[in-house]
Amino acid sequence: MTAHDHHFDAASPAPLNISKVAVGCADIDALSKRQQLRALNGEVPLITRFMPKRASELIGGSIYWIVKHQLVARQRILGFAEREEDARTIVRLEPQLVLVRACPKRAHQGWRYLAAADAPADLGSDTDAAEMLPAELMRRLIALALI
Repeated sequence: MTAHDHHFDAASPAPLNISKVAVGCADIDALSKRQQLRALNGEVPLITRFMPKRASELIGGSIYWIVKHQLVARQRILGFAEREEDARTIVRLEPQLVLVRACPKRAHQGWRYLAAADAPADLGSDTDAAEMLPAELMRRLIALALI
């Protein structure tokens, strides 16, 4: 990381989100395993070519992952940094994947901005019977966009 790091400021207005296809991940488990392998010092670095123009609005927001044309999980964006060897951007993510209520989302290249109003709710953000389901059944229902 360099002096060009951007960090979360709690006084900022509601953060913006982005969506991105989890390329090569057949399901949430594959995405989770990938992120665990990439975790370093309590963060998961995501390398991208360019710093988003609205980077300061994204800090504190989340990246919503698309698997099989569904938004299925999110990770909080902690900040941005520049990789010294090639000037690519490092998106610094929390290691925890938060499952969200699956909703349809077309695949796209790179990432796209996602307004808070368009972002799906976290699973378990309201108390319901789905929270009591076995994990495997929950994953299957999410994959089918039934919850």
